[in-house]
Amino acid sequence: MRYFQNDGPESRQVQDKRPAARPAQPRHFLFLQGPHGPFFAQLAGQLRAAGALVRRVGFNAGDRAFWPDRASYIPFRAEAGEWPDTIARLLHEHAITDLVLYGDARPFHAQAIRAARSAGAKVHVFEEGYMRPYWVSYERNGSNGNSRLMETSIADMRRVLARSDIDAPLPPAHWGDMRHHVFYGALYHWFVLLMNRGYPNFRPHRDLPVTREFRLYLQRLLLTPLHMIERRLATRRVRRGGFPYHIVLLQLGHDSSLRAHSSFSGMADFLEPVVEGFARGAPPHHHLVIKAHPLEDGRERLPRRLRDLARQAGVSGRVHYLRGGKLAALLEGARSAVTVNSTAGQQVLWRGIPLRSFGRAVYSRPELVSDQPLADFFAAPRPPDHGAYRDFRRYLLETSQVPGGFYSARGRRQLLRQVVDMMLLAEDPYDAFAAGTAAPRPQLQVIR
Repeated sequence: MRYFQNDGPESRQVQDKRPAARPAQPRHFLFLQGPHGPFFAQLAGQLRAAGALVRRVGFNAGDRAFWPDRASYIPFRAEAGEWPDTIARLLHEHAITDLVLYGDARPFHAQAIRAARSAGAKVHVFEEGYMRPYWVSYERNGSNGNSRLMETSIADMRRVLARSDIDAPLPPAHWGDMRHHVFYGALYHWFVLLMNRGYPNFRPHRDLPVTREFRLYLQRLLLTPLHMIERRLATRRVRRGGFPYHIVLLQLGHDSSLRAHSSFSGMADFLEPVVEGFARGAPPHHHLVIKAHPLEDGRERLPRRLRDLARQAGVSGRVHYLRGGKLAALLEGARSAVTVNSTAGQQVLWRGIPLRSFGRAVYSRPELVSDQPLADFFAAPRPPDHGAYRDFRRYLLETSQVPGGFYSARGRRQLLRQVVDMMLLAEDPYDAFAAGTAAPRPQLQVIR
């Protein structure tokens, strides 16, 4: 490198004796398990195009099927007890700078996160969006109950927002991810069921065997048209019933967020105190609407359990079970909502509807969520501070919530346009927004 030093009317060239700077070493990303489908492979392709090195650890044939680059694939075939030593060795041998995974609660991922932190590697955590279905969550080190959001007050958020005059992005009309989600889930479990011979020690992180998981996914896929008709009829009965009602937002009983960040083992366990509190506190002309998760597959036999609980509490004629479906139409007439820690609670708060939650969630804050006993809540629910929620929502949309989806091709394209640059930044989404180094957000328009 040369520079010119001015000396009177003339200039003389001076050689810089400092050693030339070494070229920066490329980032080396190690992927673990991701959402069902091709998203992680496409994300890896974008990172390679940016100059990074990428490898993937797979635990079963489903992981292998959605990773087309054979040279960068590392199968883990050992016993689960050998994983902590294995991930520590991989991080060291390959000089891994970044760990990428979907969800932080499953045992393999929780152990890998601890090892990555010890090795000084960045941890990139993807999850379903806190304001799904139009966004996904991208954070560093943890999500849900392990998110940095749990330590950030709304007052802290407001201080950062005061330095920004950018409007939060609007969502698209829809991504159409649900059908793709079910399809890729069934396909993934088909590979695990029929082509998993090379992974003799694989054990799923959920309670059910793979054969049962596959049958449930396939059943869900085949019965989708029938369930759609049933949902529409049940929703119409509630909306045209003429009675005040409260909504219970169910989650998947095997969901890692529920298991890791609440005291409940499943939804059947949660329904008992909810029905009892409704029977004791709600006015006698009010009804209770139990809305199942859109991907509920019947493993907990919830309709039967709900009928028994309603009969025991003496409210059989006032309790309705809806098999998933659109939430927005139901919320238009709801008096309140109850959940464990479902992300659907965000839609409740957005509309200013009182919410009672029973688990650790990023929105579980005194300004937003009631702490009343259930009977008191059903009798006279306390509403949220709508101004506080508006600021909370805007902060999330400016930081960790990325427009797009994991499962549809259109949703993946939208997500990849934004999230690769976020991953390559030194700062996490929250620090980048506070420092003013975050990439500009696309201003999406609502499609009518």
